[in-house]
Amino acid sequence: MNLLNVFEQINTVDPEFSDRISPRREAIKNLASVSKKITMAALPFFVSELFKKAYGATAPTDVNGVLNYALTLEYLEAEYYTMGVAKSGLIPSGKPLGAITTIRDHEVAHVNFLKQVLGNKAVSKPTFDFTAGGTFGNVFSNYDTFLAVAQAFEDTGVRAYKGQAGILLGNRVVLTAALQIHSVEARHASHIRQMRRARGGAAADQKPWITGANDTGIGAVVNPIYAGEDNVKQAGVDITSLSGSMGKISASAATQSFDEPLSAEAVLNIAGLFIKA
Repeated sequence: MNLLNVFEQINTVDPEFSDRISPRREAIKNLASVSKKITMAALPFFVSELFKKAYGATAPTDVNGVLNYALTLEYLEAEYYTMGVAKSGLIPSGKPLGAITTIRDHEVAHVNFLKQVLGNKAVSKPTFDFTAGGTFGNVFSNYDTFLAVAQAFEDTGVRAYKGQAGILLGNRVVLTAALQIHSVEARHASHIRQMRRARGGAAADQKPWITGANDTGIGAVVNPIYAGEDNVKQAGVDITSLSGSMGKISASAATQSFDEPLSAEAVLNIAGLFIKA
């Protein structure tokens, strides 16, 4: 992960970002140097602290900032599926290859749309490392790993759009477009989950919706993507205190019935693990 790369993207939508952390640009470079001494597992928390220093509890709140935030995620997904489809022998032919190709085309359409809307304010596409520094070293040689990472990306995307919808309330046209993309990302997430389930093995119990805080079978490495999904309270109501058709609603059903948003900081931390210089 290259912190300067992340900083440059944020500076595009907030030119005062560097000054929020330190009045000296050199301080940012020093922080990036320090980050080389931090373990991969600690990086998300390190970046999170920087965002807190820069913005308090919030990320940039302008419409262009949100759109560029979305564009970065769409760049990531479009590039991932483009590389996957192009990798000979990775994806089984027939319906699996057809499905991934269709998802690729959707993500490319999202990228092109967001770039068109942003015009010359659109951020450039980062250079991605889909192994996340070696965590997923066989991502383009093992189909099950490819699907697992795809699921992580799609679940992140759904929660990311949900988390920023409120900022777009003042712009009905942009909000409508964002919600249209959001629902497609949700369909992608569900379909990828079903594709994993069809593979059997560790993913045999995978459901098309999220249950609890990490139901992927991928391991703790994706815990940040599902943080908060085990919430059973909505608008102050404990869903497990309500009655269903067979008694009290279970915690699993409560978490499945409501999807949770992710903050911009959390999403940028997750995406940053797949961005390199």
